[in-house]
Formats: sequence, C-alpha cells, structure tokens
Amino acid sequence: MISMILDAVKKMYRRPFYRLLMFVLGLPTFVVTFVVYLMHNSGINKKQKLENARQEILARMKADGTLEKMKRETEGYLKNKRAFFGSKENDSELAKQVEKAVQKETENYVNKKLQENKELQDLIKKTSFINVFEALMGNMGFVVFSVITSIPFYILALIYANPYGKYILERLLMMIFVVFGVVFLVFTILHMSPMDPAVNILGQTATQDQIVEFNRIYGLDKPYIVQLVQVFKNILTFDLGNSYQGNEVVFDAIMRRFPITLELTIASLIVAIAIAIPAGIISAVKQYSSFDYIFMLLALLGLSIPNFWLGLILILNWSINMDWLPATYSPDNWKTLIMPAIVLGTGLSASVARMTRSSMLEVINADYIVTARAKGLSKSKVVLKHALGNAMIPIVTVIGLQFGGMLGGSAVTEKVFNVNGIGSYIVDKQFVPDIPVVLAGVVYVAIIISIANLLVDILYAFLDPRIKSKIKSS
Repeated sequence: MISMILDAVKKMYRRPFYRLLMFVLGLPTFVVTFVVYLMHNSGINKKQKLENARQEILARMKADGTLEKMKRETEGYLKNKRAFFGSKENDSELAKQVEKAVQKETENYVNKKLQENKELQDLIKKTSFINVFEALMGNMGFVVFSVITSIPFYILALIYANPYGKYILERLLMMIFVVFGVVFLVFTILHMSPMDPAVNILGQTATQDQIVEFNRIYGLDKPYIVQLVQVFKNILTFDLGNSYQGNEVVFDAIMRRFPITLELTIASLIVAIAIAIPAGIISAVKQYSSFDYIFMLLALLGLSIPNFWLGLILILNWSINMDWLPATYSPDNWKTLIMPAIVLGTGLSASVARMTRSSMLEVINADYIVTARAKGLSKSKVVLKHALGNAMIPIVTVIGLQFGGMLGGSAVTEKVFNVNGIGSYIVDKQFVPDIPVVLAGVVYVAIIISIANLLVDILYAFLDPRIKSKIKSS
C-alpha cells in the first residue's frame, strides 16, 4: 500500500496542478516534510564536514607536490600557447592566467576526490523534497501522524494510483471548470439582458417601492461582481437558491422533475437503439440495395420532421381518432410514455442509424474482416462480432451525446405531451428571467453533459484495447 502511494506521489509531484492539489490536501504532512528537507540540505554540520574534507584534500595536494606540479604544467602550456600564436602578454598577465587556470583545475580535482569518498557522497548530493518524503514514510510514527492529519491527500493518492480512477478524477476536475465557466457566461448575459425580473413578476402596475423591495430581497440591487461572487458561493455550497416566481427551492424543483426526464430519456433511447442499430447494419451490409435506400430515406425523414409536428400527428391519430393511447403524460400510466418516447426516439434513431451505417462501411472491408470470412466464420458472427464491435466507438459517441442532451430536457416534446420535465421547466423560467432557476438549469445541463461524456470515454476503454492501454500508461 505504502509503495503504491509513493509511486502515485512521485508521479503527481511532476505535474504542477497535482503538486499544488497534493500540498493543499496534505498540508500538515508536507509542512513536516519541508522542515526536514530544509534541515537536511542546509545543516551546519553538513557544511562544516564538507569544508573540513575540502581543506584536507588541499593540504594533501600541497604536501605531495600535486598543486606545484599542476601549476608548472599549466604555466608551461600557456607559455607554449603564447609562443605559438605570437602573443605579446607581459609576465603579470601570464601569472594571472596561470593562477585562474590552476584555481579552476584545483576545484575540479577537489570535487572529484570528494565524490570518490563514499562517506561524503550523501553530504554532497542534495536530497530532493520527494526523497525526504519517501524516507519519512519509512517511519511508522510519521505515517500515523500523516494519515490522521491528511486523509484527503491519501484518498487523492489512492485514486491517482488507479488508472481509471485518475482518468475519472481529471474529468471531474475539468467538469468543475466547465460548470463555473458556463455559469459565468450565462449570468453575464442575463445581467446584461434588458428584461427586468421584478417588473415581469410583479406586473406593469407595480410601484417603484415594490420593485426596489423585490430587488433588495433577491440581491438584484447589488453590483454585478458581488452578485457573481454570490452565485459562485451558492454553487460551491450546493445552494441553488429560491425561484423568483413561486419562491420554491430550485434544487428540490429540479429533483422532482429529474425522474420524469430520466424515464422519458431511457424509453426514447431504447426505441432509438431498437430501430437504428439493425437499420444501420442492414444498410451497410446491403449497400446500395433497396433496403439501404429505404432505411436512409427514413433516417433523413426522421431528422427532418420537427418533434412538435410528429407529436401532434400522433395525438391526432392515436389519441383522438383511434383512442389507443392517452394524449397527455401521467406518471401513473406507463402508456402515456409511449408517444413521447417514439417522438424523441425517432429523431435520435435517425442520427444513430446514419452513424452505424457509415462506421460499418469503414470496417466491413478491412483485412481482418476478410480473414474472418476466409476462416469460415458465419456471416452473422463476422458482422455482429468483428465488424460491429470495431465500429462501435462512433456509434457510442453519438448515443452518449444524444442521451446527455435528452437528460438536459426536451422542452418541445415535453410541452406537446404536457410532460412536467426539466426542459420545459427551465424554458418557462428563462422568459421571466428567473435567474436562480436558469443558472441551476445551466449547472444541471453542464454536469449531465460532462458525466455523459465521461461515461462514453470510459466505454471507449472497454471497446478498444488501445485506448485502455493508453489510459493505463498516462
């Protein structure tokens, strides 16, 4: 365990961001390590020992004639050099050059002798900060103190030691910056908007005193920078505030609608995959056949038909004319989920089918597919295992992005079928503008999209061994 943590710490120490994060989370541990590091590299005894050893070597050089021999050889070399080039230096200049050269050569000789002395090698070598930490980790008392005072640091090290844990951690940290960046942009745009929330909520007949009081209660009378800092503080403390309209807790309002949106998204995804994957495979295997043209025409129609129009057509025929399905959504009746799922799934299936076809066409004539056929494998096994397996990454990408987008809410479809989901809720509030709700919606969508991308990237590692090895080696 300790060796694994040490390996992770060494890797983190080489990266500036992780080094800073490591010091912040393990401050008590690294304060002690830094003190020991300073004591080790700047001790008086260490300097004194080195100086004494240096003086002993110099005295030996004088006693055995090494220093005098060095001086004579240097002087002879410089005289020969002066004679060869015809230089006109006087004797005093020559003496200065000899002294300087002998001093440099003597210093090199002394350092060489110091390095040859095994007892002095540890004194000469400047111990790095990370080496001091590694040495301290061999002391059980330090380990106990460190674990007690710096648990977050050890959690970070254990996460970093696992390739997938490190990958997920980096993406989550990136997600934090994305969320704050998006909130900054949206809040700035809302602040510059000419719409006045107080007037929109209180009405045109509201008095000036009522408007001033409304702005005071919700902090809208404060400067821009003060409001922005307060928004960031609320996000850090997971307090999304109360809505201007209805004064409901925004977090609770979103959480009440999230299960409905999730249910609708999963149902739509099932419809889309059930239609798109078989259609894309058949179109690729039977390229330029009537099946290919028909499926791709349907896919083009699916991309072209607006959701609200298709929804109204389904309501008109299946609900009003045929009385097969209820026209509006009800959480207690699963049948009410069928038409919204078909509307959303149709648009998604069109994109997935086209991507499945193009991805399959890229790999279906590859050498390993030809080899699989030559080995006598059945056509279905070649297509489903070898071709589809290697074509899955673009398909998973499209499905993951669409899934994240639908989790963010499908306002038009929700409005058509009276689904009380997140999309319609956020869209309704942005016309006020109900700033806490809009910002909460932005945070929610940013987090959902980031998590969806993270899950897609993790799936890549299971679909492609090359990506898995790249994650482990990073």
